[in-house]
Amino acid sequence: MPGQADIGKRVGMIIVDSIKNILKRGAQSAKYKFSMIIGMIAMVHVCLVALFAIMGIVPMTLLNIGSVLLYLTCLWAIRHDRDQRRVFYATYLEIIVQSFAATLCIGWRFGFPQYVIALVPFGYYMCHTLIGNRRKYVIATVLGAAALVSFVSCRILSMFFGPLYHPEVSEGMVLGIYIFNTLCNFGFLFIVTVIFLVEMQTATNQLQKQNEILDTMAHIDPLTELYNRRSMHAFLNEVQDARENEPFCLIMCDIDDFKGINDTYGHDTGDNVLREIAHIVQSQVEKYGRACRWGGEEMLLLIYGDLEQARRIAENIRREVNGFGFCLGGQSIHCSITIGVAMHQEGDRIDHTITHADNNLYYGKRNGKNRVVSDMELKTG
Repeated sequence: MPGQADIGKRVGMIIVDSIKNILKRGAQSAKYKFSMIIGMIAMVHVCLVALFAIMGIVPMTLLNIGSVLLYLTCLWAIRHDRDQRRVFYATYLEIIVQSFAATLCIGWRFGFPQYVIALVPFGYYMCHTLIGNRRKYVIATVLGAAALVSFVSCRILSMFFGPLYHPEVSEGMVLGIYIFNTLCNFGFLFIVTVIFLVEMQTATNQLQKQNEILDTMAHIDPLTELYNRRSMHAFLNEVQDARENEPFCLIMCDIDDFKGINDTYGHDTGDNVLREIAHIVQSQVEKYGRACRWGGEEMLLLIYGDLEQARRIAENIRREVNGFGFCLGGQSIHCSITIGVAMHQEGDRIDHTITHADNNLYYGKRNGKNRVVSDMELKTG
């Protein structure tokens, strides 16, 4: 049997997860977020209806009943995709009127003017969310000024004029109402602030993902999913600077009679063949170096190792491509690849080694295709 501490911990985790999900959903959906805020304010007014009814303040009881009906109408408007800016303006005005009226009726000491203070950050946040033009900050500032005027007016009136009603309540009840208003005010600010922070984090994560996608698009060939030529140039410059005393080789690959595949079966089939061969190349190279689409059906491979290792990788690629059947409409297409291998010599330029590998490749093309050619084969041949 789990102990009370374990049960309490699980309940706490469930509550925390629920709050996180609510805030996350609020950050992702403006409709849900605004509905949640309006619903919270409506619940506060339900409590105020009961409070003013108990205190016998009829005008404030009726005003809060009207406020509840207003917020129910706002929730209906949000649900039916009405203009949310009008809902926001109605909410903003209602809170100012409510705070002002409550202060006039029962005085300053109950803490109702606090709600006007919470309107200022709420106004800027909602204007930023709902208004898409440059005027949003001007509108938010005007609304903030209106809240300031209301707050100062309440204070001045309470100094020179007494409240319209003098409810017979104890100091403890006065303190309790003040604490209730304070908690509602801080709770409202806390929820809005947390939603704003979650939105910022969500936007940051989305921006990071978009940057990763753009970075991939800038470095990866979209058809073959190999590195593109630009990326390979960066790798070649890096390897030449960093591996002065360590061997590396370049391998140039070219699909045999690729133009005939395109002409006979169409370019879509040619793309599929190129894509499959690129996957074969990548699977052989990924542990030993880099592979890129150099241009057309040519692929350039950078191998961190000596000539023998590069020849072995090249031969594995040639053998696997030669034995692979590319399916097309129930029939199998077979093709081959010719590969030139060159080891980079200390002191040589990278483009010289590329040309060397390319020359070995075309030697293989002229002498039968479907073969791997390096200086070793040329010497023994």
